[in-house]
Amino acid sequence: MTVLTPATLDADELRGVATTLESAHPSEVIAWTLQRFGRERSVVVTGLQAEGVAVLDMAVAVDPQVRAVTIDTGRLPAATYEYIDMLRDHFGRDIEVVHPDAAMLGEYTTRNGLNGFYSSLQLRLDCCHIRKVEPLERVLRNADAWMTGLRRGQSDRRASTPVVELDDGHGGIAKVNPVATWSEAQVREHLAARGVPLHPLYSRGYTSIGCDPCTRAVQPGEHARAGRWWWEAEGVDKECGIHGRPELPGARNEGAQASE
Repeated sequence: MTVLTPATLDADELRGVATTLESAHPSEVIAWTLQRFGRERSVVVTGLQAEGVAVLDMAVAVDPQVRAVTIDTGRLPAATYEYIDMLRDHFGRDIEVVHPDAAMLGEYTTRNGLNGFYSSLQLRLDCCHIRKVEPLERVLRNADAWMTGLRRGQSDRRASTPVVELDDGHGGIAKVNPVATWSEAQVREHLAARGVPLHPLYSRGYTSIGCDPCTRAVQPGEHARAGRWWWEAEGVDKECGIHGRPELPGARNEGAQASE
């Protein structure tokens, strides 16, 4: 098998692949990714929510040795650490855990306190950058393609998520979103059929799971991502920066850009 470089994934090929994979089953999308870029240069990155775990399950079925990474921000709920061990047992293999840069994190907490992210939007974005975005950047320096659990139905921001795209923010590598076209119900049905355990916090009213102080259970009628950064004003994009610069109202965009 010839492994091509991301530079050869030009606009013409991207258009053709996007058209072909739009109607493909997520497992076919994953198989294409691993064949196209090779196991050594492909990585599944999951925050351990249902969508990302479904992608991981399908990827392991395609290639049991596929690289699987999650980011330990240092502020995850205890249930998330327990869940990592549950998934290790379920899949019978390791999951690579990546941590923030200690020096960057130490400087941030020394200057702003352990919970400085509550003080301003800028400090929240800076915290997300140090704990999430920068560790991901390190992972992707040695990758030609990464697979995510993004779905179009998760938010308006994600409604146009392509199944495959060029990730210009990470050097033009391929960003593959195998379950982009799936509904939440399809994701849950897949996991149930495969006997894959769900994150324990789903049973406690959580619909989106991140860091412990920054995520809460949602109330009836609230948007699925309402529990993320729950103290922030209406209109603030419920994103951390991993999937692009958050779109913020008015002058706040300048602060967000500076943090990434």
